[in-house]
Formats: sequence, C-alpha cells, structure tokens
Amino acid sequence: MFKKVLVAEDHESSNFSVQKVLQEVQITDVDFFYYCDDAFLALQKSFENHAPYQLLITDLSFEEDGNPQRISDGRELIKNCRDLYPELKVIVFSAEHRLGVIDLLFSNMGIDAYVRKARLDSRELRKAIEKVANDETYISHDLKLPEKSMNTLEFSNFDITILQFLNDGILQKNIPKKLQEKGIYPNSLSSVEKRINAMKIVLTVSNTEELIASCREIGII
Repeated sequence: MFKKVLVAEDHESSNFSVQKVLQEVQITDVDFFYYCDDAFLALQKSFENHAPYQLLITDLSFEEDGNPQRISDGRELIKNCRDLYPELKVIVFSAEHRLGVIDLLFSNMGIDAYVRKARLDSRELRKAIEKVANDETYISHDLKLPEKSMNTLEFSNFDITILQFLNDGILQKNIPKKLQEKGIYPNSLSSVEKRINAMKIVLTVSNTEELIASCREIGII
C-alpha cells in the first residue's frame, strides 16, 4: 500500500471524502492542496528531499477564484508531475463522464485509475487505490471505455493539437506556422491536411465544422 499521497482537490466536501477513504486503507502521510501550483510545488520539494509522493489523486477541473495559477487544471498538473517524476501513480477523481475525455487520460496521459464523482464514489475510490497499489489499472464500474475501433484511440497528440487549433478558429492554412512556433514536427501543410482528412474518415464526417463538432461531443477537445 502507498505510504505518501498527494491530493489536489478544490472542493472541501470531496477532500473530506478522499481523506476518509485514505484513513480506511491506513494511509496517514497525506497532503491536501486546493491549488494545482501548490500541489506541484509540494511534489518538487518531496522529490528534492528524496522522499517523493507515491500517488497523486487529482480532480480535472479547478474553479478560478482570482488567485492566478500557472497550472490551471488537473491535466496540466498530471503532465507536470509525470515530467518530473514518471514513476508517480495517478488517480483522477472527477465528475467528468465523457468517455472520450476519460479514454484520452488513459491512452495519452497514462493515468492509472479513473473514479467518477457519483453515488458510491468513496467505495470506488477505495477500490481504485487498492488496484493501483498492486500495479493494476481501474475505472469506475459504471463507466466503460470504448473499444479501440471506436475512434478515440486513433487520435495522437499531434492530431489533438491540430483539432485544438481548429477549435480556436485558426485556419487550416495557418496551422503549420503555429506548429513551427511550438517546435512541433511534422509541421508542413501537407502533413496537417493529411491528418485532418484521416480524422474525417475515422469519424465519418464531411467537413471541418462537423469534425470539430464530433470531437467536442465525444470529449476529444
């Protein structure tokens, strides 16, 4: 079982729920943070002190309250923490229910478990902690990820970056420049066009507007 756990959650009621579950599984070395920046700083310090956290439990969404944050949501927190400490186990505890979003958390970010905030979520969180402690993955019993043939696993980080640019209103012809600015390869117009056309085929849509609408619906963007 884990000995040292980091929790990033900005709702007190959810914090109490997580705390109760951790007590039930006899984990006592736990630090709770309402802001992602504070959670990441704590991870950095633990790593520098050669006593890193073993598990991160985080929400995906954090409400803005006027306190500027460099890391604004759970996805960014996971990425930053994993970049620093790849061995860190991650459980996402969130109200998000779109399977496309959850699927990408597993396939692109490599999370270890996903627990949806809903009825009986404390029981589900306990199961997740126990499974992850045994190097297994876990997802809430009321959720089922799509099969590989169901589209979301076909999308790479490069594809998602292109989709986000399109969703932000950037014209297809201008995307190569944006990719170059971010140091992303490939970044030619032909590469962008090829990926957009491939995604249209996967989602059986005929134009870019339908592509973006479909990706929003299933939670890819």
